[in-house]
Amino acid sequence: MTIIEKIIANHANKAMVSPGEIVDIEIDVRLARDFGGANVVKNLKENGLKLADPKKTFFTFDCNPTGSDQKYAANQQLCRVYARQEQVNVYDINSGIGTHLAIDKGMATPGSTLVSTDSHANILGAIGAFGQGMGDRDIAAAWSRGAVWFKVPESAKIELVGERSSHVKAKDIVLNLLQKFGANTLLGLSVELYGEVVNQLSLDERITISSMATEMGAIAVLFPPSEEVIAYTKERSNQAVNPVYADEEAQYKHTFTIDVSQFYQAVALPGKPHDVVPIDQVKGTKIDSVFIGSCTNGRMEDLREVAKILNGKKVAPGVVLKIVPSTDEVWNTCLEEGIIKIFKSAGVMLGNAGCAGCASGQIGQNGPGEKTVSTGNRNFAGKQGKGEVYLASPAVAAASAIAGHITTPQELPIEPSQFDRMKDVDIASGITTHSKEVLPEILEGKVWLIDEDNIDTDMIFHNQYLSITQLEEMGQYTFDNLEGWKDYASRSEAGDIVITGKNFGAGSSRQQAVDCFKSLENLCILAKSFGAIYERNAINAGFPILTYEDLSTLELNNRDEIRIELKSGKVTNISNGKEMYITPFSDVQMMIYQKGDLLAV
Repeated sequence: MTIIEKIIANHANKAMVSPGEIVDIEIDVRLARDFGGANVVKNLKENGLKLADPKKTFFTFDCNPTGSDQKYAANQQLCRVYARQEQVNVYDINSGIGTHLAIDKGMATPGSTLVSTDSHANILGAIGAFGQGMGDRDIAAAWSRGAVWFKVPESAKIELVGERSSHVKAKDIVLNLLQKFGANTLLGLSVELYGEVVNQLSLDERITISSMATEMGAIAVLFPPSEEVIAYTKERSNQAVNPVYADEEAQYKHTFTIDVSQFYQAVALPGKPHDVVPIDQVKGTKIDSVFIGSCTNGRMEDLREVAKILNGKKVAPGVVLKIVPSTDEVWNTCLEEGIIKIFKSAGVMLGNAGCAGCASGQIGQNGPGEKTVSTGNRNFAGKQGKGEVYLASPAVAAASAIAGHITTPQELPIEPSQFDRMKDVDIASGITTHSKEVLPEILEGKVWLIDEDNIDTDMIFHNQYLSITQLEEMGQYTFDNLEGWKDYASRSEAGDIVITGKNFGAGSSRQQAVDCFKSLENLCILAKSFGAIYERNAINAGFPILTYEDLSTLELNNRDEIRIELKSGKVTNISNGKEMYITPFSDVQMMIYQKGDLLAV
């Protein structure tokens, strides 16, 4: 078996599992954040559910660690009150990013399982553990049952050969991988990394790479635990560690060998994390701001490197450099080592430990027209504000902040670039909820053909509307951030069916990206493939989604009427009589759909 298969088998009490098999797996660590946590509590209370094991259950408040947004503050307090009643541990707004805490506090160890409302919970692959971001229904089920259903994914094996340049950082490695594989080549796969280069990676570097599995569409990027990782997790957990390694005869769907000596210092262009180019193509681009932090690059090694570059220098005039450590432990270590003094002397705006720019409730957001270099994992339109976001390594980010334009530490100018003018600011935030509804097993409706791949959750339901919690209010914002479809809500009719391309719903774990279609009374979504978290959210909400390979047989035109039989997968174009079969509902999907909701009794 592969690493993921062994971990799942161990937690499903099975000697062996195979790709495609659906099993119940025990979850060792069960997290909910301030984003989604209030809905987890709501789901538990409304369905009369109790906790399976409070000692394995945690709240982590990392999206808004300042408590600066009233809605977040209200949700955090709701979670605190519930935690007191149920004896659940809370890592409050002074703690940092939940997935990092899971590693640093010894909650998770190699071979363990973890779920969180964080779509980057697969960061646990850095220690050879299985982490998954899930929607609030899933998390509520995990809290109450101690287990969740999961389909065993197929695996891919990537061996990195050759020697990497000293200028190529961990962020450059993952950006180069994104450039090669794109957003959906590895969709739904568990990826294992091997090679001498991999063996030499530190824990912090592994975290950087695993953090961006979601952007590649992968279930996880898993590292075989090194001696350093084993020693670290053993010390932090104060218990024996049982790492999991793939068998020599393990079966992989794909195997790749990649020469890292060809990797370059990389930048992802605004809008798409996989639109990666050599830094030379954008070098000299004038910038307004820089953000250093996130679960991808807020670790101690990252900030030491940044401090080395900033020491004795100043941030360019008019440029704002925002730095947010990943955890309070990292923050305090920076204080002890004098790094905070270097940051402040350079003109840095320093934030509380947390998610920062990736969450709209903390520093790191940008305004319309603003150009930002960010060390985050995403630069979807609107994800980090209204401006343009270039993804890069901490070294490039720090150097660019000093130069006032995109550059490398090797090419710092004598004098920084200057500004002509500044732009305005527009930021917002929020949370989610659901409703229950049972639909017929044969659906008929008119189609909207949206011929586009990689439609992410910010395009479907922008993060500025996350404060909306009522289902009836969500529909009006559907596709509000998708070019060419921003008027979809006004054009859509009850009973409509959406047909789209690959990797629909990539990105965030937000439930509203599913529920907005329910709000519009749309019947179903057909796609060539779905983002892993989105697929679970839709199934668990009882909202029909199906996959297809090719619908050309149906000779569809926009607004044709079709009939879909969920059990058989038969699709008929009522307008012309053409018919074919696509992937039908699985037994689990049909069971949840017939109940109307994962949590329905």
